[in-house]
Amino acid sequence: MSQGQPRRPEGGEAMQADRPIKYGDVFDVSGELAAQPVAPRDAAMLQSAENEVLGLGQTQKGGPAAVMQSAATLNARAGHVGRGQLTGPVADAGVTVTEADLPGRRVITESVAGQVVGRFVAPAPVTATEPSGALDQDAVTIGRALEAVAAAGAGAKPVDQSDSAAVQAAEMRATGSNLTVPGGIAAAVQAAADQNERAAREEDKVKLRDVLSDARSKLPADKGATREDAERVVSAEMRNKLDLTTTPGGVAEAVTTAARLNQERP
Repeated sequence: MSQGQPRRPEGGEAMQADRPIKYGDVFDVSGELAAQPVAPRDAAMLQSAENEVLGLGQTQKGGPAAVMQSAATLNARAGHVGRGQLTGPVADAGVTVTEADLPGRRVITESVAGQVVGRFVAPAPVTATEPSGALDQDAVTIGRALEAVAAAGAGAKPVDQSDSAAVQAAEMRATGSNLTVPGGIAAAVQAAADQNERAAREEDKVKLRDVLSDARSKLPADKGATREDAERVVSAEMRNKLDLTTTPGGVAEAVTTAARLNQERP
């Protein structure tokens, strides 16, 4: 579960003409930092730290760095900060992104000038072994992992865009292609996510079990899940969730579990 969820800057440029967006406006922080305007180099530093620890290659959607980038851009456009400016407390204490490993989970904590601005939970990374059991004939495949989601408790969850992104990443890893397969499992999940956004009632929404129960039949190719597959799927799911978490028992966790089982195979 995510903690310290950042708040998006409200009001846009019109609301920021007279006053800058300060850290206290978007994060639950106190003291000198709360009164400081969010500056561009602050945001760049946190984005760099996020990428180094999470290995995502792009800013986490809805995460602290993304919120800081949005606030800093508005502040710079309004002339409240320079485009190369670094806030004093950040210059003094820096930014950090740390991770703590727990059984089956890792807790990511992001801090600015010594104050926590975001904390979220992700599946524990898969430890690589040589040789990988993912090459075995009876390895747990990506397709089987997707079908396991349908059979578990997460199967009752309405499909959303984070599920679609995760399944698209899984399909690409299974097929070795960078393109979505027409009529494939990723296309089906994307259609379900789009339909759910238009659904007026919760009971009308398509559930994960409705689209993943026959995932293997919709994959033109399949393969044993690996650590690299799990990392790509986790990254895709988290980038598309505002709370920066993965769904318990969902696509990312299922592929991670499959990869771990394959790595631990004798």
